[in-house]
Amino acid sequence: MQLSELHTGERAVIAKVSGHGSFRKRLIEMGFIRGKAVRVVLNAPLKDPIEYEILGYKVSLRREEASKIEVISEEEAKIHIASEHADEALPAILDREIQDLAYERGHNIRVALVGNPNCGKTSLFNIASGSHEHVGNYSGVTVDAKEGKFEYKGYKITLVDLPGTYSLSAYSPEELYVRKNLLETPPDVVLNVVDASNIERNLYLTAQLIDMSMPVVMALNMYDELQSKGDKIDIEQLGYLLGMPVCPTVCRSSKGIPDLFDTVIEMYENHSPRVSRHIHINHGHELEQSIDRIKLLLQRDQDLRARYSTRYLAIKYLENDSNIAKIVEALPFADEVRSARDEEAARIQRLLGTNAEGAIVDAKYAFIQGALAETYTHAERPPKHTLTDKIDAIVTNKWLAFPIFIAILYLIFSATFTLGEYPMNWIDALVGWIGDLFASIMVDGWLKDLVVDGIIAGVGSVLVFLPNILILYFFISIMEDTGYMARTAFIVDKLMHHLGLHGKSFIPMVMGFGCNVPAIMATRTIESRKSRIITIALIPFMSCAGRLPIFVLLAGAFFPAHAALALLCVYCLGVVLAILSALVLKKAIKDDDLPFVMELPPYRIPTAKAIGRHTWEKGKQYLQKMATTILIASIVIWALGYYPKNDELPRSVQQEQSYLGHVGKAVAPALDPLGFDWRMDVGLITGVAAKELVVSSLGVMYAGEELEEADENDTALQSALKQTVPLPVAIAFMIFVLLYFPCIATFVAIKNETGRWSWAWGICLYTIAIAWIFAWIGKEICQMLF
Repeated sequence: MQLSELHTGERAVIAKVSGHGSFRKRLIEMGFIRGKAVRVVLNAPLKDPIEYEILGYKVSLRREEASKIEVISEEEAKIHIASEHADEALPAILDREIQDLAYERGHNIRVALVGNPNCGKTSLFNIASGSHEHVGNYSGVTVDAKEGKFEYKGYKITLVDLPGTYSLSAYSPEELYVRKNLLETPPDVVLNVVDASNIERNLYLTAQLIDMSMPVVMALNMYDELQSKGDKIDIEQLGYLLGMPVCPTVCRSSKGIPDLFDTVIEMYENHSPRVSRHIHINHGHELEQSIDRIKLLLQRDQDLRARYSTRYLAIKYLENDSNIAKIVEALPFADEVRSARDEEAARIQRLLGTNAEGAIVDAKYAFIQGALAETYTHAERPPKHTLTDKIDAIVTNKWLAFPIFIAILYLIFSATFTLGEYPMNWIDALVGWIGDLFASIMVDGWLKDLVVDGIIAGVGSVLVFLPNILILYFFISIMEDTGYMARTAFIVDKLMHHLGLHGKSFIPMVMGFGCNVPAIMATRTIESRKSRIITIALIPFMSCAGRLPIFVLLAGAFFPAHAALALLCVYCLGVVLAILSALVLKKAIKDDDLPFVMELPPYRIPTAKAIGRHTWEKGKQYLQKMATTILIASIVIWALGYYPKNDELPRSVQQEQSYLGHVGKAVAPALDPLGFDWRMDVGLITGVAAKELVVSSLGVMYAGEELEEADENDTALQSALKQTVPLPVAIAFMIFVLLYFPCIATFVAIKNETGRWSWAWGICLYTIAIAWIFAWIGKEICQMLF
């Protein structure tokens, strides 16, 4: 509980003191230290402030300030005392219990990871917490805060991996999210991860963290790259100038990680780690005069002083930050502060010849350059082209860039079929053997039909495509971790700009080949609202991994000699229709475009461990979906197709007259022009929940189909489809599956990221209409050609 919640006369022991730098320091100096007993003496007549007794003297705190101090009360301790001692809660037992709880609570540390994209922040998170978050060599991998917990030297550390951001301004949702997280739920320690190979750019974010007056420890990551270039840095002096301890680390090899968390604990315990002092970045006489004037006005509000660093608020308000302005406008004397801000902004413009925001940015970079001039030494070396330069000369060449990208996609799809064919057939044979085994040992009846035709046929029809899913994610992971994915955004930026999009839009679109949901969340890295919404609307056209089993199933059955080419054509059709849709949407959405600014990280050799872990995580998600969603759906689909039971009818007629058959026939009028039979209609309906269910549904409904002699390279379901579905209808079905209603999870993600149900429903209805039109066109063209 909080100290402010205690009643007059109650006693407690301090467990933790929160708040920003100067405020927290003042509380500690007053004696509010973990483990110390505190008693409420009395409340003021208006319930604020409150008088406390601590360390033998009395001190008053405002209720807002007291709310920043976490305590263990006697009542809390009594609850934790074992029941056998409930009637004998002696003062000694109670005191010991209070101290134990305070010690335990005080050994919980919340650490926020903050840093630029590509600085190794998520790698550090994975190493420290044991979590398996995806690590990619481009901006936008971490699109939400992720928490990992681990124990270290008696402390329980909660590590919060915040999205990568270049600054704490208000230009993108990511920047706002990180800033809001730090301000509204301040961590005990901020762990600022800095890329040592690109230190000047990274330190701008560090300078903003200094303004926020938070306890910061710097992890100078990729330190081996700095050393390999022969550069040198005086770490101790850099830490002194920045007012924070600096710990060199190499996350790829876990080097320096123990020392880093030792320093985090020292910072948390206020044990004066190697270098820790409270500093302010000097922005120059004129700016400091303006900052001080606004800060002094803001300090008149005691509640504001307790919640925020008033210096930080003054700097951001002087920069005309819209979100900070909302905080200031809520003050009773907001008019006075606004007037002072406007006067100071005009004065700075007159004296310095630039606006306040530009002047503050320049001052911060001047501070950074000064600090590096004293601490950083570049090795003498002749200018030469790096390996990254040599690779970029080829993969971003105006003539070679697009052919290389298309060739890479074709190779991925070819590998998906050729390498995946053998394990796919092995799994299919295993599923068939298991089905035959259960069919032979179980007594005829509904239970046998459920196990063989429902569970084994339904889940097994999806399980056979696990190798293809793993191969696709394996290659996507390589593209991401090497840094090539960022180059795709670079080479298509001009095309994207003509479509009303940003080059950054291409990365979420390519991520959509894996899964549409994280791809939609990754659009937060796009600063322009217009580009962000258009990108969200286009991502459902990107064929996700859930659709891959359907395409592998049909392409392998109907185009066995050219399956990879057929798959590439399907993916390209989705991209083409996304482009056409963008041309329409860019005229409907009005917003200012922002310039293309994106980091092109150096190429790095991905570790086998990282790629294997990423690939397996996706494979595990696929297996988990089969054990839950697909299993349950397969049972439901079987039951709807099994009842009402009529043993006198052939299986195909029985299914057609079942509840499932009625569902399929209910939507048949809308889909009959496309040539789909009722079983394909049912597959499309179930695919609304998850696209893998299309294959599962077909597997259940085609199970036990009497077939002519089948190709030995085909699965049982492929053989059934080849003998019952004409080629033009199969092509129409592939097109419809590619384009129609995204899954429920994607539908919710669209609503969450746009903030409107209207966008979610509009995109879904639009995709259904496009799917019907182009599926019909595909069928008609195929009938004319064949």
